[in-house]
Amino acid sequence: MNRTLFLRILFMVENYDPYFVQTKNAVGIMGLSSLQKMTAAIRMLAYGVAADAVDDYVRIGESTAIESLKRFVRAVVAIFSNEYLRSPNNDDIARLLAMGTNRGFPGMLGSIDCMHWKWKNCPTAWKGMYSGHVHEPTIILEAVASYDLWIWHAFFGLPGSHNDINVLERSSVFALLSEGRAPPANFSVNGNDYTMGYYLADGIYPKWATFVKTIPSPKGNKQIHFAKSQESARKDVERAFGVLQARFAIVRGPARLWKLEVLKDIMKACIILHNMIVEDERNANELDFTYDTMDESPTAVVIPERSSELLQFINTQHCIRDKEIHSKLQADLVEHQWNMHGNY
Repeated sequence: MNRTLFLRILFMVENYDPYFVQTKNAVGIMGLSSLQKMTAAIRMLAYGVAADAVDDYVRIGESTAIESLKRFVRAVVAIFSNEYLRSPNNDDIARLLAMGTNRGFPGMLGSIDCMHWKWKNCPTAWKGMYSGHVHEPTIILEAVASYDLWIWHAFFGLPGSHNDINVLERSSVFALLSEGRAPPANFSVNGNDYTMGYYLADGIYPKWATFVKTIPSPKGNKQIHFAKSQESARKDVERAFGVLQARFAIVRGPARLWKLEVLKDIMKACIILHNMIVEDERNANELDFTYDTMDESPTAVVIPERSSELLQFINTQHCIRDKEIHSKLQADLVEHQWNMHGNY
């Protein structure tokens, strides 16, 4: 994070929460500055250290460091969520589709997967519910990331005993699409037209029209080539998880806080800061990754007792879960990949 971005965040957080404004105490001595409090919070996020490990550097107490961290992540989520945790709008969809086409996957909007964050101080009564395949309490993050490591969707908070399918059933990743408010994502593959974009996923995800999975036991050169291409492109979300954990060690190590609401704010704040750094460090000489900050997708007016909208919602859900379209799209992509790169 460079100086300009740091000062921008500092200015916005200081205006949002008076806690970060430097004031005098009862005897007229100046208290801690906003730079001290925010530096302590960011160091705890970036290095994953305990609260008492930053007192030598910024001259701040343990309780104040913890309070600064909680207020900082809460302010970041409140200020920047609408800009850096939003769904793609029309222009974003167009750029994502162009990126997918250049990589041999027309209609691809990113890749989806889940990550577990260990919860060291999970309450004893909850440990059974939050313990899964790693035999330790964890909290699950479901995310969608694109090629430039921008995280477009983040759903965090479910116990670690869930698998990816359980998380998907409770996730809001297809909420706008189901409600008919998602921007159009029309594309053509192998001479066939499609009206919904898709995410690259691993084998545990269901055979829906909005997912493209690899072929478990590919037969023939076409299927082998497609499986390699899909597994390579699907690593975008894995790279995003790796970069997120490298930048913010607090989500790489075990969580030491007690309240789930605070952990949710920490995870969301880390993702927002990650997207801000991605935007700040973007190379202008590469592909056009400049995403608009204003959502141009239409907003729906909620009116009760509209049976037609309910029927449309049900029909959209059926289209999302259509296995025939999933199989047809996968076959078209196999042919498309082979026609593009099979002879090289």
